[in-house]
Amino acid sequence: MQKTLFTFILIILFFSTEVFCQTLLLKINGSNDTETKIIDALNYTKTHKDYFSIKSEVLNIQKELSKNGYIENNASAIHKVNDSIFSTFINLNNKYSTIRIYYDNNLISKNILYQISSLVFDTYFELPLKETETALIFLNSKITQDGFPFSKLKLSHISIENKTHLKANLNIDYPEEKRIVDEIIIKGYEKFPRSYLKHYLKIKKNQIFDLATIKTKTEQLNDLRFASQIKSPEVLFSKDSTSLYLYLEKSQSNNFDGFLGFGTNENTNNIEFDGYLNLNLNNNLNFGESFRLLYKSDENDQKTFNITTTLPYIFKTPIGIDFELQIFKRDSSFTTVNQSLKLHYQINSKHKIYTGLTNLESNNLLSPNTTYNIIDYNTSYYTLAYEYIKLQSYNLLFPINSNFYFETNFGNRKQSNSTQKQTQLYFDASKIFNLNSSNSFYTRINGSLLSSDNYLENELARFGGINSIRGFEENSLYASIYGLLNTEYRYQISNSIYVHSIIDAAYFENNILNTQEKLFGYGFGFGILTKAGVFKLNYANGKLQNQKFKLSNSKIHISLTTVF
Repeated sequence: MQKTLFTFILIILFFSTEVFCQTLLLKINGSNDTETKIIDALNYTKTHKDYFSIKSEVLNIQKELSKNGYIENNASAIHKVNDSIFSTFINLNNKYSTIRIYYDNNLISKNILYQISSLVFDTYFELPLKETETALIFLNSKITQDGFPFSKLKLSHISIENKTHLKANLNIDYPEEKRIVDEIIIKGYEKFPRSYLKHYLKIKKNQIFDLATIKTKTEQLNDLRFASQIKSPEVLFSKDSTSLYLYLEKSQSNNFDGFLGFGTNENTNNIEFDGYLNLNLNNNLNFGESFRLLYKSDENDQKTFNITTTLPYIFKTPIGIDFELQIFKRDSSFTTVNQSLKLHYQINSKHKIYTGLTNLESNNLLSPNTTYNIIDYNTSYYTLAYEYIKLQSYNLLFPINSNFYFETNFGNRKQSNSTQKQTQLYFDASKIFNLNSSNSFYTRINGSLLSSDNYLENELARFGGINSIRGFEENSLYASIYGLLNTEYRYQISNSIYVHSIIDAAYFENNILNTQEKLFGYGFGFGILTKAGVFKLNYANGKLQNQKFKLSNSKIHISLTTVF
């Protein structure tokens, strides 16, 4: 008896499972073949798990048809054809293509309406019926941007005007007062520089409140290196005030960068070392300021000392100051001191423009009887510059996606007995093309031009090395004009390891020696993100265009960038 009862329960469970897991099919027909094709074009869902899903789908199709102008469509009762197939008929009736909407021009301006319709008149405007919902959402967003987040907008008295047109009234219910930002409260990083709120994010007290615009502006924090957004802004509305809450955190943005390079001297066959240190301090005073210290010494007995300071938003204005001092010494030949003072204006998070003054003073350290074209001079320039930078903060190995910097200097070079007009141009641009999560292609273009009637050796541009054309000694190349191309194909093995190729090319002219040369650099490298920072090693071989490949010309560059 128990065995028979157990078998009966299993049979019940089996058939119950078959019933409840059965797929149901829905077929919707129109009143004729044309209407059926119109309905089928909506790509409605035909397979369902239960009757309630079928009923919901029919209602959704009717709503979609109404949006397309068939507002008088009606559906018959859902008919069960058999255990798995259900069907219904929808009669589309007349199609209306246009709606004429009457409005109060005291509540909304024509300028806004022209953004959604080309047919705007003093008391009404016309829209394609299928665009009505999108248009109303747009109008509501515009009203919200004007400081009315609680406004209500709807169409009323919808009626038929003729066979193709509908008409309706646009009702807009404004709250009593316009909302403004009365208070800005920062949570997390309370010492975030307030000048960046006003001038960088362009969020300030007493401005019209619009949360969507504010959220868009705070996304620009991703372009700041010293701060980031923890979560989206929030707002607290009270009866007579609006408080905006921003959730920020301070980011580690200081970094120390150094490298060690070594290679074989072609004349002595001895291994020679060169290197540099680069210290960047950012926002340590919670002012948004930056300070850079660079010291470089290379195998050619060249030494570079550089200090750069940036102070943004001086005296709470949108103007910032950049000061730079650079001292360069080449063995016992000459020294050059470069001083510049610039004012900058941050257009937005990515764009910045500069203007300022630059002074260069160079002194000959050789005896007067030498044949080198090295002479004491003093040059004063007026400077104009533009900078664009885009970060990809999600990638710790490659935080900068693209940048562009262009600077022009024009002025006079003064010597003991002459004055010479000069123009100097400099540009630097780079871009990472992300092919997918693991593969990317990096390219950089860099160049400089000095335009003058005559040239001095101690005023020419210097390039070559790890931050220029790789495979050559640091600052070993002197040019009155040069251009170079760096390329890397990068393969990211993981979030902390990558390998890359090196293919560099350059062209330069030296008008003192009347030389024109093409240079090439080939090699490979890798980078590792460690607890100490990003460790990089590059191996590159440099050669002239008509020069044979020599293993002794190879250079190994090692660097470590530590963020703290």
